[in-house]
Amino acid sequence: MEGDCLSCMKYLMFVFNFFVFLGGACLLGVGIWVLVDPTGFREIVATNPLLTTGAYIVLAMGGLLFLLGFLGCCGAVRENRCLLLFFFLFILIIFLVELSAAILAFIFREHLTREFFTKELTKHYQGNNDTDVFSATWNSVMITFGCCGVNGPEDFKTASVFRLLTLDSEEVPKACCRREPQTRDGMLLSREECQLGRSPFINKQGCYTVILNTFETYVYLAGAFAIGVLAIELFLMIFAMCLFRGIQ
Repeated sequence: MEGDCLSCMKYLMFVFNFFVFLGGACLLGVGIWVLVDPTGFREIVATNPLLTTGAYIVLAMGGLLFLLGFLGCCGAVRENRCLLLFFFLFILIIFLVELSAAILAFIFREHLTREFFTKELTKHYQGNNDTDVFSATWNSVMITFGCCGVNGPEDFKTASVFRLLTLDSEEVPKACCRREPQTRDGMLLSREECQLGRSPFINKQGCYTVILNTFETYVYLAGAFAIGVLAIELFLMIFAMCLFRGIQ
């Protein structure tokens, strides 16, 4: 009976590790896509060292889970105590890191409000100054998503640094101007008319709404995926320890 239980656990662990293997492959794919995608994400990531670091972390985590799933499958099939113990400790560390990240994300979620982004934009935005990481990142976001400010063009009426640098000669920055096509290399419909505040030449929608609508579905999918990964890792640790104790 005990042998049947161990055999069942062995194959369950193999199946769970196979899903971890697939999850790692997916994260690897996402990380590579964010770093090389030519349609917009690369320009956003490249302007912000923090985002670049985040993309490499996703890539590293994907590679780690990919390798871990592979080793877990081998350890379960070969019934190697040393490999199972190493696997348990390794996955425990990953589990604690992911859990800590999820708790921190929950605690600091209030910093991702519309009001927070509006305050930061009006306080720090410097227009077309691409040497400033904050401004360059916002310019890339506005061009990529075809939006303007957090709530709309009216945000720049109270953007103190932007108004000071442009001497109140521009209603909105160049990044808010409509392009054809809507990419960094796209041709401006009319920069002069746009920066005078003429509606047909400005992207009217705020970036907060546009980005929220774009990623709303993916946020729920990512959350469900993260919960699924944590649950799988918990089961893997239990199975690994049971197999470790059961193998003579």
